[in-house]
Amino acid sequence: MDKVYDPAPVEAAWYDWWNQSGYFGPDVNSDSNETFTIVIPPPNVTGSLHIGHALTNSIQDTLCRYHRMNGKRTLWIPGTDHAGIATQSVVERKLWRDEKITKYDLGRDAFIDKVWEWKHDKGNRIYDQLKRLGSSLDWERETFTMDETRSRAVNEAFVRLFEEGLIYREKRLVHWCCTLRTAISDLEVDQEDIEGPVDLKVPGYDTPIKFGCIWSFAYKLVDSDEELIVATTRPETMLGDTAVAVHPEDPRYKHLHGKKLQHPFLDRQIPIVLDDVLVDMDFGTGAVKVTPAHDANDFATGKRHNLEMIEIINDDGTLNENCGSYQGLPRLAVRQKIIEDLESLGLYKGMEPNPMRLGICSRSGDVIEPILKPQWWVDTNDMALQAANAVRNNELEILPPSHESTWFYYLDNIRPWCISRQLWWGHRCPAYLINTEEKEGDTNDHNDWVTGRTLEEATANAEKKLGHSNFTLDQDPDVLDTWFSSGLFPFSVFGWPEESEELSQFYPTSLLETGHDILFFWVARMVMMGLKLTDTLPFKQVFLHSMVRDAHGLKMSKSLGNVIDPIDVIEGITLENLHETIKHGNLAEDEIDRAIDTQKTDFPHGISECGTDALRFALCAYTAQGSDINLDIKRVEGYRNFCNKIWQGVSLTKMFLKGYNPEPTYQVLGSESLMDTWMLSRLARTIEVVRTGFSEYNFSKATSAIHSFWIYDFCDVYLEVVKAPMFAKGDDIDEDVQNTIRNTIYYLVETFLRLLHPFMPFITEELWQRIPKRESDKESIMISSYPVAVLEHVDVELENEVDRVRKIITSIREMLGTYSINRKQKPTLILNANEHAEVYHKFSPFITILAYLGSVEVTTDLETPPVGCAISIPDVTCELYLNIAGLVNKEKELKKINNKINNCKKQIAAFEKKINAADFEIRVPLEFQEATHQKLAQRQNEFNMLEAARSVLENME
Repeated sequence: MDKVYDPAPVEAAWYDWWNQSGYFGPDVNSDSNETFTIVIPPPNVTGSLHIGHALTNSIQDTLCRYHRMNGKRTLWIPGTDHAGIATQSVVERKLWRDEKITKYDLGRDAFIDKVWEWKHDKGNRIYDQLKRLGSSLDWERETFTMDETRSRAVNEAFVRLFEEGLIYREKRLVHWCCTLRTAISDLEVDQEDIEGPVDLKVPGYDTPIKFGCIWSFAYKLVDSDEELIVATTRPETMLGDTAVAVHPEDPRYKHLHGKKLQHPFLDRQIPIVLDDVLVDMDFGTGAVKVTPAHDANDFATGKRHNLEMIEIINDDGTLNENCGSYQGLPRLAVRQKIIEDLESLGLYKGMEPNPMRLGICSRSGDVIEPILKPQWWVDTNDMALQAANAVRNNELEILPPSHESTWFYYLDNIRPWCISRQLWWGHRCPAYLINTEEKEGDTNDHNDWVTGRTLEEATANAEKKLGHSNFTLDQDPDVLDTWFSSGLFPFSVFGWPEESEELSQFYPTSLLETGHDILFFWVARMVMMGLKLTDTLPFKQVFLHSMVRDAHGLKMSKSLGNVIDPIDVIEGITLENLHETIKHGNLAEDEIDRAIDTQKTDFPHGISECGTDALRFALCAYTAQGSDINLDIKRVEGYRNFCNKIWQGVSLTKMFLKGYNPEPTYQVLGSESLMDTWMLSRLARTIEVVRTGFSEYNFSKATSAIHSFWIYDFCDVYLEVVKAPMFAKGDDIDEDVQNTIRNTIYYLVETFLRLLHPFMPFITEELWQRIPKRESDKESIMISSYPVAVLEHVDVELENEVDRVRKIITSIREMLGTYSINRKQKPTLILNANEHAEVYHKFSPFITILAYLGSVEVTTDLETPPVGCAISIPDVTCELYLNIAGLVNKEKELKKINNKINNCKKQIAAFEKKINAADFEIRVPLEFQEATHQKLAQRQNEFNMLEAARSVLENME
């Protein structure tokens, strides 16, 4: 073995061997009746691995490896999402960059062919990265949300829901991206908080646009000079105003009830309506302009008052024919022109700062416009109630439970779900518009539509609906929201709607693990669709991991320069190459400079090569339920050092095991030393904690127990103790002792590697293959059994004794450091025991080894401090006298003792002052009185011992 751990060669070959050996499939445990099934949250086919993916897949693979080793038929389904908007955008940009053509130049069918070409060429990149993480996905069951099986499931779901009246056609407000020319989901809208006036760059505009302001202007009453002042954050929308609302009880406007206002730029009269829902008469002027076609609150107001819905914005963001002389102009460019035109008419009343929240398209960066569009909607009320009740009735468990409030908030206040998108790439809606000789189909009218799993079925449905066959059908050009197909994922991966054998074996799945940011957008929709279409919850538990932030708690952002690429952590990267990733991105010049400055601060020496195992272990160690993860690369580097400690510990163990042939099962020999027995107890207790951590999804607890066992118990104590007998020579060799150690240490190391394997698959496989094997061992550690605690090995009393002894050893080591005594000098020690003398005596050989001493003498009746000894009092049970005569600088040590005596005097005086206070016995609770007296007694004892030690030093020759 190499002397030091190098992750690259260790992680190079094992994954392909595991996969080729079939270990990732469920049949590796074919004789089991228990299953553990999860589906991957399908990453976008356009995506590359980011730190959130690394966290998700580290947790999921750790769970899969754990359950597989526990003998369950374990299945982890891989898949990617077709990511309608993202993929179409990538291919459109590529077409323009390479060929200077648009999708419209190609036409729909040819463009879709181009997207499929791109998918086959580039779409599996993220799979290669998932393999780098060690993800034990069953690649034979790889899925894609637009493959034939998943497409059939989408059509089936749409048709069923349509036939039940749950999918319907209606013209409603949607989030519209003018750059992409499509409706987008709530998830694809980034909400940006703006504190005040700011000029922002908007795609398609040469000059910045002002936001964070509210502009006031007046409408004049028809046939009157009287004005009614309103305010808006979007002056351009006044071209779509169809009313001004006032509160019915507002005395200022009683005389205006029933009146009308004249639009200053259009031949349009605007009614004054009375509305106590929209209007707060104590806010602003108490008069509110109403633009029903371009604002959600105004849309509701328009419905209440049956107002005209006048649309003013074209799909591309220009103004339409309803805008008079402004027709054809970009909507945001009109903003300033309208203000100027109002001012020329004397109607402009001014501008004030106005904090606001601005919706931005996460894909294009464009400002979202609420626009009326005929769309397909899902009535989710009953489904949402079922999903909410599943949690309320404890049928579905959400972990951590703190997220239940979010679950109930979304589902109890659910709105219709818009599922159509104006894209070319995606599942085309299986809906067909009926056209007859008498009537051309109305896209807004639900009754003019039929559905079908195929065109033939749609045609038959139309014939049944009309009673004749004299019609034509036009399939809706829109595609379905990506979340619609993702909502079917837990059962479509098993071939639904076919009643497949896999569906009956592995559905419902065991667990859904994902980030809490998509609790509603994906998790809730899977639960709703699963209950509706399969009459079954798609999973029994939902575990929501935390969000990964940078070391300072800031959200990771390319513009901040704090984004961490997992591959850079695995392979390492120089600071200069980190800078290059910024320079070749899409940031503006000022953002590039800021991002580079952040990198210089956070990664002054770049990122060291850490390897996959260290990254996985770090991410799991960070996962404490309920809190965000502030990822510090230094901590990942620390776990890389942990890997090295494992490597070196096993390497030393291999030396001890040369020629050793382990028995089929471990048996206690009866000749074990105290430390052998202690280690067996520590291992059993560690296994208990780790298994509890898995059952609670408390990976931090599990990783902490594993790390502590190996570093502080095995390496710091046990290996140090067994070195002497194992390296003995000549007459000092005791073969019985060595054989006992070999029997114990093999069991400890082999069991530890299996315990660690789910978290660190590569290094554990590498080292497990290098240690001796039993005849019954499997070919790989990943299909070996997971350790079970042997409760007979637990010895609580012994562990308590060792803890007490380790405290003594720590004090001795501190003394050695204080007096600058090196390990080779091996001073002698007298331990005067006030309590536990028998414990200290039986552990004295181990104290001698672990504290680097020449000898330890345990006494119980020492009256005066020995000459030439330094003293330490670790606790009330004992005093330690370290013979330092001839080993230390007398004057230097006297100075230290005097400082300690002075400090002790101050503490004694402080305690005496408390105790002597007049109201001490009245005001202070009895338990605190006793504690204070005890502390005073300890300090007085320490003072006496220090005085004695000073005397010893002063009398030293």
